[in-house]
Amino acid sequence: MQRLRPRPDGETSSNGGLNPQPQMTASDKLFYWLFQSQPDRILQLLPDLAAAAAQVGGGYRFVAPVFKAREYRPDGVFLAVEQDRELPALVLEAQMRSDPQFLLRLYAESGRLLQQQDRQGCPIRQWQVVVICPLRTLAFGDPEPVAEFLERRVRWLELLPALADPNAPPLLRTLALLLEKEERLPATTAQIREAVAGSELESQIADATAAILLARFTTRPIPEICAMAGITLEDFSQSVAYREIFGLGEQRGLEQGLEKGLEQGLEQGRVQGLEKGLEQGLKTGELEITLRQLRRRCGALTATQEALIRALPLPRLEMLAEALLDFQGSDDLDTWLSGN
Repeated sequence: MQRLRPRPDGETSSNGGLNPQPQMTASDKLFYWLFQSQPDRILQLLPDLAAAAAQVGGGYRFVAPVFKAREYRPDGVFLAVEQDRELPALVLEAQMRSDPQFLLRLYAESGRLLQQQDRQGCPIRQWQVVVICPLRTLAFGDPEPVAEFLERRVRWLELLPALADPNAPPLLRTLALLLEKEERLPATTAQIREAVAGSELESQIADATAAILLARFTTRPIPEICAMAGITLEDFSQSVAYREIFGLGEQRGLEQGLEKGLEQGLEQGRVQGLEKGLEQGLKTGELEITLRQLRRRCGALTATQEALIRALPLPRLEMLAEALLDFQGSDDLDTWLSGN
């Protein structure tokens, strides 16, 4: 997945001016979290497959494979829980900015996935590719060489049109908050909450909203993010996103908040405690995900390597999480650690 990068002020977006991309960073762990705990969330975005899954009584499990080929890390693969069910495998790719090589790379990576699954004795016969992007008309490269592949295999989930479509799936509209203008976020989140109020999707959408805003505004105070999402600080502290995505130490935060409350007032202390817990939890969550990705890419870590990584401050951990995508083995990790 390509991370969203800030645009210099005044730069024209490549989406035809519909809605310039905001300055933000979408973390890989956002999409990983959204689907790894609840793989069937993908069916909310693909209604025709939801009907097929209901008909055959099946669903999906989610995996995030890492292949040896350099730069090949699919955002996820959905495999039918029951292999004999007539549900296609789904390859997930989130592409949030222009890339003239994207279509060719998507075609090649899909072939590598099929090849690896076949070598492992788990061949995939039916498959589709699901691309989450602002608009399919971004500069993704010449479609002509891969026209048949795009026509038969690729399904596009476009975020910008979903912002203006009240009939779009609620989860797709929630994902589109990644691109919504900041001044419109409170109104848009309110519309989405109203659409799912009282339904079984209500809690899922609330958690996804919190996760997306946390990933987008990593340096903002928690009360400000809560205001954007239209949720209370107390509700936020109880959300699955708060507890799971970033591994936040909510009990520690609350305890520190109460201690501060003895000096400065209970409410102020509670807010400060939650913010402190968030800061510590962000590092914990980033650390665990980075260690897991390093073990996949570099193999088992030595005690010295792991100790050095655990001692890194959060900004350095985030740099390591970016750099490891290019690591080919343990030597690359040692080189990076020696220079940081």
